[in-house]
Amino acid sequence: MKTLSQSPVDPSFVQNPYPFYERARATGAFFYWDDYKLICTPKAAACNAIFRDRRFGREAPAELAPVIAEHLKPFYHVEAHSMLELEPPRHTRLRGLVLRAFTSRRIAALGPEITQLTHELIDALPNEPFDLLAHFGQKLPVIIIARLLGVPETMAPDLLRWSNAMVGMYMAGRSRETEDQAVGATEAFVAFLRHYIEERRAKPADDLITSLIAAEEAGEKLSTDELITTCILLLNAGHEATVHTIGNGVKTLLETCSPPDCLGPDNIDACVEEIFRFDPALHMFTRWAYEDVEVMGHHFKRGDQVALLLGAANREPASWDMPDVFQPLRAPKPHLTFGAGLHFCVGAPLARLELQVALPILFGRKPKLRLAEAPQFNNVYHFHGLKALVVRVD
Repeated sequence: MKTLSQSPVDPSFVQNPYPFYERARATGAFFYWDDYKLICTPKAAACNAIFRDRRFGREAPAELAPVIAEHLKPFYHVEAHSMLELEPPRHTRLRGLVLRAFTSRRIAALGPEITQLTHELIDALPNEPFDLLAHFGQKLPVIIIARLLGVPETMAPDLLRWSNAMVGMYMAGRSRETEDQAVGATEAFVAFLRHYIEERRAKPADDLITSLIAAEEAGEKLSTDELITTCILLLNAGHEATVHTIGNGVKTLLETCSPPDCLGPDNIDACVEEIFRFDPALHMFTRWAYEDVEVMGHHFKRGDQVALLLGAANREPASWDMPDVFQPLRAPKPHLTFGAGLHFCVGAPLARLELQVALPILFGRKPKLRLAEAPQFNNVYHFHGLKALVVRVD
């Protein structure tokens, strides 16, 4: 296994990580990323296998559980109840209860609301060059998730601010300042949701929080701490990734001068899947080995941690014809943007629906949308998203 060095905050990597992924792929199924001190795989087959192998998981083995610094305890108290970070049996129980409330029927019913909100946001766009992320990409998913949860839409700016601060904990090169901001956001978010959940216990409504309170399976219900963490997870994961995907997707469509018919009713599903594949919002996800296990010739020992490079896996030449070319009419097939196995993203149907509804309306109403400035990616790895997307309408 070869060792490679590549700073995740190097400006050239931030703007285009794919050449490094290609260099890593040439070394084999696994390499050691010295900057992270992690075994990594850029290979789709290895990522898929590890996602689905129950000998790997998100929780660190008990003997390797990290000691949490005192100032970070409020943040990790919330993480301790997140189904994203848990393994069976707790994960099974939590996910089962959440899916009883976060149903496909409830998500599909949001279609007309997403349509109306998309039109309202477009109506409010400035005439001069503007940042599409600030005026559209950020607002759409956070307002939808606020409405879905049943929290006041006026809270959207606070939800955005808290979410942005909390996900800073997962970015390369985080500092004490980043950590303090994340903890402050966590405490504010928890306080707001604790009060709001108590209100909903006393006065149920037709919203997801009420449904999560009522969800029951084999006599089990979500505790208040589990409810709070689940709401935070749905907001942070659903908002952060969708904002980046809208930005990356619109950028790619404009840069490649993709034909309008790729957003037509017969092609929109394929186009959206290609957007998710080509330049995903999340580029790295980690797993722990729970026992000695071999994957594609590499022998893992219990306690080894491995990073799955999703951005690299989605451009695997063995899986995709001309993987570095954006082909909006490419026949859809499985990619790894939403993961795989029992941790497959519960928010995937909502993210897909938001793009399938919003993008055709945006380009249909603004057919002369053009880039006004060269887009620059933000230094937020392992996420991959733009600082801004400044556009104009000719």
